Amino acid sequence: MSSPVFIGSRIYRGSVYGPRHPLSIQRVPAVTDLARALGWVPDNRYRPSPRAKPVALTGFHTPAYINALQAAEAAQQVSDEVRARHGLGTLSNPVFPEMFRRPATAVGGGLLAAELVREGGIAHNPGGGQHHGLPDAAAGFCFLNEPVLTIRRLLDMGLQRVAYVDIDAHHCDGVELAFEGSERVRMISIHEARRWPFTGALEDRAGGSAFNLPVARGFNDTEFKMVLEEMILPAVEAFRPEAIFLQCGADALAEDPLARLSLSNRSHVTTVRALRPLAPRMIVSGGGGYNPWTVARCWTAVWGEIAGKQVPERLPQEAEAVLRALVWHRKGQPEEALFTTLLDSPREGPISGDLRADVARLQARLAPAL
Repeated sequence: MSSPVFIGSRIYRGSVYGPRHPLSIQRVPAVTDLARALGWVPDNRYRPSPRAKPVALTGFHTPAYINALQAAEAAQQVSDEVRARHGLGTLSNPVFPEMFRRPATAVGGGLLAAELVREGGIAHNPGGGQHHGLPDAAAGFCFLNEPVLTIRRLLDMGLQRVAYVDIDAHHCDGVELAFEGSERVRMISIHEARRWPFTGALEDRAGGSAFNLPVARGFNDTEFKMVLEEMILPAVEAFRPEAIFLQCGADALAEDPLARLSLSNRSHVTTVRALRPLAPRMIVSGGGGYNPWTVARCWTAVWGEIAGKQVPERLPQEAEAVLRALVWHRKGQPEEALFTTLLDSPREGPISGDLRADVARLQARLAPAL
């Protein structure tokens, strides 16, 4: 595959976890519509996502869990026993009409992305990135673990080394569980300290396969640039990956309601740009992100970087209309720039001494490999 591919699906359109759930918002549809309004997704660059078959999902999840998830969608209810064992029908992971088909489509998009980059290239699957899903249970809004299943497909294709980079505000506990101690997968996670799921401590190496960097509230673009240049890129480059999977969660942005970090979407775009030369294959997924305007703008800007598009200083009227049409159950309207522009203003600031010290500790782990 020589040209970038955008993977989407109609399953996301109108599908929500519930009227008051953080995933009550439209995300993939907004990205698709905004990118199309900009003329960035011609038909030959768009691929509809297939739905992963149950047998493919047992590459990480237990058959009992997959059966329970399908049964819950069909019945639109769960028993107390299923809720306790599999985490279904909870406030975080509620029963809703597409609770199996939607995440199975996200996984299908990841598996398709793996096939598309088999001979090289880059694919964007904004519906993917559900990094909390556990083998026998839903967790953290994630009913299935798309990154794990996609990376396993890449390995099954014969690749020997895959780098997983996660810039979501929350630690990738499900992915780390899957690849703990692996010599074929290197995991690098930048996430907010002391935030759910309360894993991913600096000292947590996952048997040598993980580099975890918890960061303090207010983490800014200047700090991210330092982390990217001094820790993320060296850790990826030293591993010599044949493919990179970037989980591009948008909840690290300043306006997100479920985190307290202060990045602009320029950090996400810069990450894609910096990682792309380090492997012949790359998959970029979505992830967290719970403000409809910041998610739509972030992942569309990421796709623009992937597709080599020039970002306009002001959005054309059709693109602006997509953003103005978005709704959110929270009160108030965003600032005007979230309607009229795609890239945020830079959110620069000082670099904390604690962050410098933590990066130095991770650099020391890399030194023998360099």
